[in-house]
Amino acid sequence: MPIEIGYWAVRGYGEPCRLLLRYAETEWTDAIIPLTQEGMDSWFKDKKYNTGLDFPNLPYLIDGDVKLTQSLAIMRYLGRKFGLSPSEADVAKCDNFEQAIQDLRLGIAKVAYSSAETFEGLKAEFLEKLPKKLEEVATFIGVGPYALGEKVTYVDFLALEYLEVVARFSPDHVAGGPIAEYIQRVRDLPALKKFFESDDCTHNSYSMNAPEPISQWPGWPNKE
Repeated sequence: MPIEIGYWAVRGYGEPCRLLLRYAETEWTDAIIPLTQEGMDSWFKDKKYNTGLDFPNLPYLIDGDVKLTQSLAIMRYLGRKFGLSPSEADVAKCDNFEQAIQDLRLGIAKVAYSSAETFEGLKAEFLEKLPKKLEEVATFIGVGPYALGEKVTYVDFLALEYLEVVARFSPDHVAGGPIAEYIQRVRDLPALKKFFESDDCTHNSYSMNAPEPISQWPGWPNKE
């Protein structure tokens, strides 16, 4: 049976898992849950507590007897399965980078899923701190070409997705710099390049966060 990834029909916290599986060029099932009343009912009233998940949530992974939730647990599992884990010498660096990139995404989520009254204030607070955070990421990656050097690892797919979210949220902070160059290098990996150039590329239709009114900043394609 192919691996099944379940998540809403947005990019969100499920997209790094999807990107990794596309890179691995393995057979898998994209169990998309539409952000409609029918889709939400199918998850909350049916599948969520009837799928055998220890901690029911989205995204989820089912791979035979392995059933996982929590996006980082899924990414680590997929990294081990497809030879995309760091070397023993780089495990600590990988853990550190993983958490730093996750914090960036959580920071944008805090802004995006705020109220209309608090959105602008939280956005300004996030953007004030962003240059330093991106400088730290760029310094960590260095000449790369990937997050941990020559080897592609699972954290590159976290970084690709979450740094693209940052680039969409505040293009001026990323354009023309080392973060943009890193994003492009990972996008140019052959299997991902094929996906991004295909008619089936969901990045042309999926928002980065949930649509309005669930979020204040959905991050639609080709829109700031």
